[in-house]
Amino acid sequence: MKRLSFTGGVYPVKRKELVKHKEIEELPVPKKVVIPLNQHIGAPCDPKVEVNDQVKIGQVVGDTDKFVSSPVHASISGKVISIKDMPHPVLGKCLAIIIEGDGKSEWVEKKPLKDWTAESPNVLRNRIREAGIVGLGGAAFPTHVKLSPPKDKPIDTVILNGAECEPYLTCDYRIMLEDTGSVITGLKIIMKILGARHAYIGIEDDKIDAIRKVKGMIDDGNIKVIALKAKYPQGAEKQLIKTILNREVPSLGLPFDVGVLVQNVGTSASITRAIMDGEPLISRVITVTGKGVTKPKNLRVRIGTLFSDVISFCGGLTREPGKIIMGGPMMGLAQFTTNIPVIKGTSGIIVFERDEVEILKETPCIKCGKCVDVCPMRLLPSVLGTLSANGRFKEAENYGVLDCIECGCCSFVCPAKRHLIQYIKLAKAEITAMKKAAS
Repeated sequence: MKRLSFTGGVYPVKRKELVKHKEIEELPVPKKVVIPLNQHIGAPCDPKVEVNDQVKIGQVVGDTDKFVSSPVHASISGKVISIKDMPHPVLGKCLAIIIEGDGKSEWVEKKPLKDWTAESPNVLRNRIREAGIVGLGGAAFPTHVKLSPPKDKPIDTVILNGAECEPYLTCDYRIMLEDTGSVITGLKIIMKILGARHAYIGIEDDKIDAIRKVKGMIDDGNIKVIALKAKYPQGAEKQLIKTILNREVPSLGLPFDVGVLVQNVGTSASITRAIMDGEPLISRVITVTGKGVTKPKNLRVRIGTLFSDVISFCGGLTREPGKIIMGGPMMGLAQFTTNIPVIKGTSGIIVFERDEVEILKETPCIKCGKCVDVCPMRLLPSVLGTLSANGRFKEAENYGVLDCIECGCCSFVCPAKRHLIQYIKLAKAEITAMKKAAS
């Protein structure tokens, strides 16, 4: 099978061997969960319950009438003991619903659609919205919004992202091996909603068993498996589109501008559960790994479970950690505490020991051009970093800083150890703030 790839990118050590061959385990139901009211891109939810309310699994506890948003559900049954600001792994803090379990695991009434093929796209899309499905690759963009492209931007092709190019993480890989049918069915549901004629499932070629398993279960000639060269960031949607279809998303554009929609394989499997089983997104698969964890695992975890409970189930920490990251080491976020909840966008928890973490001193740019060579978006990271560091944000915008996907390839190869992604994020935030102030 021919391997496809894109221009730029890097080859970080994968470090997946700790958990690659470990099957997904179910984390026991936690005694308490913290359900943030903002776990997605878009408007935060408003509380739909009050303190002392009794709730069941799958009950909506937060929602809003804003289109770009996604409801949140109780992941355990029990009593709402508090509604207050709590630590959040992305936002720092966020209003959250705190539920104390009653040990009963009672569900709300489920309403599965067994014959989903007989339903209209609107019915299926609404069910996905009601289930609170968001992109599980990390971006957490509300899926029903993504499945509602403008009428003048028809989608002819769907791509499922099974690349999982981030080092350490293996949750998508295990989903493709263990829940293959749900991944494929979810893809068919997506195709029906969009009226898409063709679909591709992109999987890196270092996951050959996943390629074979998925390919062997496909019974639709319009769905094909594509072997991708194992390179980072192969799973970025613009790179996937370029690699598989040779279509280039325009500057500041979106995949629907070239007739494509990209979804994560975990999202696809969750769509199947929402449609066929009537289960909202109350859990997800995550990878818990690193030398700092006693027993690395792939786990299905209830949304709202504290990191501390997850790590405890994995045997606890080996010693005082040097750094704890949510997500992968290239694009993940370092955490200041384990008293934070697993949210919909939590793909992994990586614990590094102290001797693995080195604080590197930044030195001046030597103009070697390595960051330019590896940039998958063909930008000039060194120039963008310099402009941002000197507050020249408008010039950074003119140089395309808003097209940066923040993959971290530039920082990874920089011999001067410049904090390029930090500068670029600053520039993007300042430009966004200026645009809001001007509107």
